Amino acid sequence: MNNKTNDKYNIPYKYRKMENLHIVFWLFKDVAWCLSLTLLGVVMIIPTLTISIIIAYRTRNIFSELAHNLAITVWITANSFWMCTEFFGVDHVIVYGNITMKHLAMIPFVTGILILGYYYLIYKPSHKEENSTL
Repeated sequence: MNNKTNDKYNIPYKYRKMENLHIVFWLFKDVAWCLSLTLLGVVMIIPTLTISIIIAYRTRNIFSELAHNLAITVWITANSFWMCTEFFGVDHVIVYGNITMKHLAMIPFVTGILILGYYYLIYKPSHKEENSTL
């Protein structure tokens, strides 16, 4: 019998509550962005990003979870930076050539893609025996 198919990944209730609250904060941040509510949007970065970092830290022993949670953290970072450039009217400011301040959000977006690319293309194929949540 293959133990891999019988293993279960359980999220402790207190962690699951935090993850669900994280979604609420994230939605408030993005709704504030959509409605141009600068103060609320900027304030919501703090709990959204903080909880994302905590979740990534708590999953550090399961690489599949860590990789995805780090990708979420850098996504929130990119998204928050982009939001702030729009809120503060600097999104169109040229940094270099045709690159604007808003385009700098691509750095964490690409970082997230690289993390997941590494996980799916290199790590996961070479660790087939390892339990994964994916």
